[in-house]
Amino acid sequence: METEGVGAVDVSVVVPAYGSRTSLDRCLTSLLVQRVRKEIIVVDDGASEEVRRLLRLYAVYHPGVVRVIQEPGPGLPGRMRNRGLDAARGRFVYFGDPEEELGPEVLGRMLAVADGQGADIVLRAAEGRAFPRAAAREALADGSVYDDLTCAKLFRRSMLERHRIRFDETLRIGEDMVFAVHAYCHAEVISAVAVGERGGPPSRREEPSGDPLAWLQMIRVPLAVLGRHVPPGPLRDRLLARHFRLDVLSHLGAPFLAAREEDREKIVAETADICAQWLTRGVLDLLSLTDRARVEALDDITHLVRLAEVEQARLTHRLTGLEWQGDRLLICGRVALDGIPGRPGLILRERASGREWRPGVTSVADLICAVIPARSLPAGVWDVHAVVECHGTRRTVPFGQVRDANVTVPRLRFAGRRVVGPFFTPDGRLGVDVGGHVIRVPGSVRLTRTEWVGRRLRVDGRVRVAKAPAAPAVRQLVWRERTSGLEVREPAAVTGPGTFSAQTCGFWPGVWDAYLELDVGGPPLRFPVKVDCPENLGRSLRWWRGPVRWTARPYATAVNRRLSTSVVVSSPRVVFRRLVRRIRRT
Repeated sequence: METEGVGAVDVSVVVPAYGSRTSLDRCLTSLLVQRVRKEIIVVDDGASEEVRRLLRLYAVYHPGVVRVIQEPGPGLPGRMRNRGLDAARGRFVYFGDPEEELGPEVLGRMLAVADGQGADIVLRAAEGRAFPRAAAREALADGSVYDDLTCAKLFRRSMLERHRIRFDETLRIGEDMVFAVHAYCHAEVISAVAVGERGGPPSRREEPSGDPLAWLQMIRVPLAVLGRHVPPGPLRDRLLARHFRLDVLSHLGAPFLAAREEDREKIVAETADICAQWLTRGVLDLLSLTDRARVEALDDITHLVRLAEVEQARLTHRLTGLEWQGDRLLICGRVALDGIPGRPGLILRERASGREWRPGVTSVADLICAVIPARSLPAGVWDVHAVVECHGTRRTVPFGQVRDANVTVPRLRFAGRRVVGPFFTPDGRLGVDVGGHVIRVPGSVRLTRTEWVGRRLRVDGRVRVAKAPAAPAVRQLVWRERTSGLEVREPAAVTGPGTFSAQTCGFWPGVWDAYLELDVGGPPLRFPVKVDCPENLGRSLRWWRGPVRWTARPYATAVNRRLSTSVVVSSPRVVFRRLVRRIRRT
């Protein structure tokens, strides 16, 4: 069990001493201002004399905080980090990069999350990036977690020691990835915190090198670690899919085109061998269409070259027309791959679920015209992508950023009890909103009359959405008490193409504002009931309940003419005093 005492260290920061004196100086300065109980372990295995003088100064002026470990001769990165890890005394270990500067709050916030969540690993998330706050090991299936395989994280040292997790000292590249994969496999809780950066994002030295063969040979090591510690099943398939997507099949793209003829055969042979060992049906189902096409073409180098050319070709696109024809949205434009023939078209991808919907497209050469029936498109926010299909794969790109100057967004259309409207994102991408999720839905509700039916107030009115009669979308009439926020909901009946009627069962004392709630395919919409003619308002209603008199009065507010009802309860004494004042005035 971890304990804290006087002089205890919370975080041990391990930094290898490579790079320039200036960058290392900035790195160490940013570490010294971290608001945690810390030690900074710098491992030197052959730095320049200028860097060594700097390290001696830091050790002299910050005794007990900065320690320098000398290693004989230049070694591999894994050995340097292991020497630092062996010397660490903190509850947690952070592996820094000499070219990285941390904001003064980074380690403090990471440590707070680690202690608060009981986390074994804490990731640094960029501001606005989606990470689960705390997740069990199974949440590694979330790509946002497992995609980050750097060692620029906070690791619980007891977890590293218990499972003997160390850097592979035989690797020249990818030692970060192997270490992170091993740690992920044993972490019980993984957390993340968004922190600001001064020196850019965490180091990505584990990304593929310029030598595809060396990288493919290295990637077998983390795959073997994953295979030893994660049993076969959906979780392993998702983790393996990440490696195939980023570390294996990606080398059949641009690196494959740049390689020599004899090296291409070696790349294909290495890739095929890795696929034979680790590519399950579950992994294959998680890959993109392009990656699946590459797997199928591993015995055909010529086809692999074509697929790589498709991936690298420039996809040109332009939106030339956007208009309604009845209840059909027409999207016209140009889509083509430079120098490569293919079949152009459009794909609509739902933002939340990722599901795709393909409209009917008429194409001639690179000219396309897509027809989207407003009544057929499911509810959601759909991003429009240009697509070109060729050689068994496809290229997609967001559509609409490049468009003719005369292309404007047509107004919303109400069709089939739903509102459908195209829109442009702030960066110019075309989307289609079905149900009013992200765009404002214009509408109006007008009072026709109010009438008391016994002690029930009947409200009749007209409703329009996007300038069209919208009674089929009516759900209920909502009365909201102005002070308390209490709501009374009553079902509304459709009485015509654009008219409705609703009755309330009763009120409590207070001032109640009337809203009509609509279902247009997305979040419920509420519009206040407006009063155009005060003559349409019914009379006040008074009744006695025991010795107490109730008064309910519908009226139009003075500012925006909204329908409201005032309900007042008066005791006999109050009623008598009002009667006396009235007699005296007369």
